[in-house]
Amino acid sequence: MKTTFKIEGMHCASCAVNIEHALKSTPGVTDANVNYALANAAVEFDPARVEEMAVHGVVVKEGYKVRMGSGMEHHEGEDHMAHGGESRSALRWAVIALAFGVPTMALAMMDTGRIFQAILGTAAVLGPGMGFHRATLAGLKRFRANMDTLITLGTLTAVTFSWWQFARGGDLYFETAAIIVSFILLGRYFEARSKGRASSAISKLVGLGAKTAHLVSGAEVAVESLKVGDQVIVKPGEKVPLDGRVLDGDSSLDESMLTGESLPVSKRVGDIVYGATVNQQGALTVEVTKASGDTVLAQIVRLMEEAQQKKAPIQKLADHISSVFVPIVIGISALTFIVWFLITHDVQASLIPAVAVLVIACPCAMGLATPTAILVGTGRGATEGILIKSGEALERNRSIDAILLDKTGTLTAGKPVVTDYLGDDASLAIAAGLESKSEHPLARAILAYAREKNVVPSDVSEFRSVTGQGVEGVLNGMRVALGKPSETSVEIERLQEAGKTVVILSVDGKFVATMAIADVAKDTSKAAVAELRSLGLEVAMITGDNRRTAEAIARQIGIDRVEADVMPDRKLALVKEWQSAGKKVAFVGDGINDAPALMQADLGIAIGTGTDIAIEAGQIVLVGGGPEKVVASIKLARATYRAIIQNLFWAFGYNIAAIPLAAFGLLNPGIASAAMAFSSISVVLNSLRIRRARL
Repeated sequence: MKTTFKIEGMHCASCAVNIEHALKSTPGVTDANVNYALANAAVEFDPARVEEMAVHGVVVKEGYKVRMGSGMEHHEGEDHMAHGGESRSALRWAVIALAFGVPTMALAMMDTGRIFQAILGTAAVLGPGMGFHRATLAGLKRFRANMDTLITLGTLTAVTFSWWQFARGGDLYFETAAIIVSFILLGRYFEARSKGRASSAISKLVGLGAKTAHLVSGAEVAVESLKVGDQVIVKPGEKVPLDGRVLDGDSSLDESMLTGESLPVSKRVGDIVYGATVNQQGALTVEVTKASGDTVLAQIVRLMEEAQQKKAPIQKLADHISSVFVPIVIGISALTFIVWFLITHDVQASLIPAVAVLVIACPCAMGLATPTAILVGTGRGATEGILIKSGEALERNRSIDAILLDKTGTLTAGKPVVTDYLGDDASLAIAAGLESKSEHPLARAILAYAREKNVVPSDVSEFRSVTGQGVEGVLNGMRVALGKPSETSVEIERLQEAGKTVVILSVDGKFVATMAIADVAKDTSKAAVAELRSLGLEVAMITGDNRRTAEAIARQIGIDRVEADVMPDRKLALVKEWQSAGKKVAFVGDGINDAPALMQADLGIAIGTGTDIAIEAGQIVLVGGGPEKVVASIKLARATYRAIIQNLFWAFGYNIAAIPLAAFGLLNPGIASAAMAFSSISVVLNSLRIRRARL
């Protein structure tokens, strides 16, 4: 069984590591993942050995609060409100701390009002700063240390030493303690605001859903009450309440919130429509086919939540360092005091750098480095119809050097269309009349072409299908037939060389029209292939089509390497062959018969069709669009991983540089606390840059 819940009171990455360790140590818990940036935990447990409330109790015993009813089941704006409440609380305490700290600093600079310095400085540490001390005390009861421990040690040491100095008439450092509390609380306010912006994508997606629906009976009901089979009316300007099938009407829908595509999509009787998409023109009668928890939108939200909860492999390094970071910093601080005291024999001169070491150290930045980038990256992807299913996909993407693209549905439209027609409208009417009685895929292409030309099919009688040859019938006493050409010509050979299927219409044995049918390349395929090459990738096309057809398509879009006549089970072998040749392979397919190849590839990119959007095979799922979205997904994955590396470099680099500077006395505690607060904010702000990345 799996449960996901929010945790209140985590102030740094070491908090998350401590909670995760406690959960994993609980009998009956099989796995636990605590995410500092999301402030939540995902726990898998055996209900026969441990109850869910007992799992929550483990977190409470660690000194934190569990917020009920806020797991993976999302309510509109929930995370936004949570981060909003967190930021408002941090701002309130920061303002109070500054109200005490600023006058304290002013008095210290003027070297006057010692008693007021003592009162105001102590009030700042024991008032707004009490949250740090409570968390420290709770941790010490379980022999755990975190960021709060460092702040408590630093501020209480400064206050205690200042009171001792106050009694002796020596120098005071109340303003240092007060400013440390003020800056850190102010930093937490900005951090909470930034995290709220980073995690807002899911809330926005959930908020896109319709709230009410109009039944055909005229009643207005809540969307949650709709059942599969219910029929609803969707008027122009309204949102489709849930996924369904059009029973009546003709319109265009804005599906950009699902696919990222700005152009409206035409819908008519029999077409599938998706919940939260916007009807733009005529009224539609829609039969609900998916319950509220099973819609495409709901599946996208679930995929995003799971991706954001899962840790990228690179985060394990940050978590390991965070778990030992605080004790090491406390040791460095103690060593700093000892060394300075041995050199100066002055408690005051030794105490200041020791306190600076405590307050400048920042495991928060390390804890935020990976999850905030994944938050923003997956959120940006969702708006573009790109679902990154895990942090692992980001790491796999960086090493890819070859990409294998399934032809049908990826590089081509996935359905045959008439590309060339040599004949008049009368002949087209006869061809359409014959094909109106056929179930062959090519028949649908000819009928669609006739509709496009506003040609009405002729009424053909005595219809007969001849296996492998075509169809024939009778029209006004004449024998009409449509099928493979029995003779060749320069024009027919030209069309066949282009990989097209040629059919000939004859009337009483005389050829009267020629048409060519093909699964044509998408408009964006050629530019996408060129861009994939510019990203340093070797590009190949895989198809079950014959080699002549495959090579014709490949020439059109600029692909040199073609694997043709490939059966579905052969795709898996091809991926293995490329990998055995030393290539890191990305495979792009439709996620159904391509599932084995998607799983085998170093990076699987699945093209979702709405019905199979939640496929397990691909690490990245694309909703709608063409090969240009493959390019965008790779760019987004690279931008997100690049942000993770930059964040970790900054987080580690900051601590490696700042702690020695503080230990050598080159940073006073006030500046150190401001630098510590800025380090976390900078990591989040760098992650937010992904929102503006060019895809």
